[in-house]
Amino acid sequence: MAAVAGVVAGSLATVVQMLIWWLSATPVLETLLRDARLTAAIVMGRTVVTSVPAGRWDVLLIATFIHFSLSVVYAAIAMLFVVRLSAMLAIVTGSVYGLAIYAVNLHGLTAIFPWFSVSRGWVTMLVHVVFGITLAGACRFLASAGGGGRSPSEH
Repeated sequence: MAAVAGVVAGSLATVVQMLIWWLSATPVLETLLRDARLTAAIVMGRTVVTSVPAGRWDVLLIATFIHFSLSVVYAAIAMLFVVRLSAMLAIVTGSVYGLAIYAVNLHGLTAIFPWFSVSRGWVTMLVHVVFGITLAGACRFLASAGGGGRSPSEH
């Protein structure tokens, strides 16, 4: 269940981020490919950030794998507590969880991966909130559908 919740939340967050970029006149493809290089550099090394052509398939594949792996890990953690909460409390908790993930990813982990600091900002923060809310909702829905928790109608 955590895998599905993580992939759903990670996918929706990516779509929302691209929509916000488009609405704010940020170059969508260029920024998406930049972020893919930033993410892939975790595994491939820092040189990927500046010396690899945009859109290289191995960079995109590794970045996607990292993105969804982290989403699934975050979902597994959220599953431990979100399924027991009421719908409203789950939304609030999901928002705070998304902000906490933003703080860890974009402020804490930049001590190890400093190139991520370029991604800090209101769009990334908002998208992490969207991720957290979506993740909380998906976890609750999947738990109730699979019998792993109280159904949302019981709250």
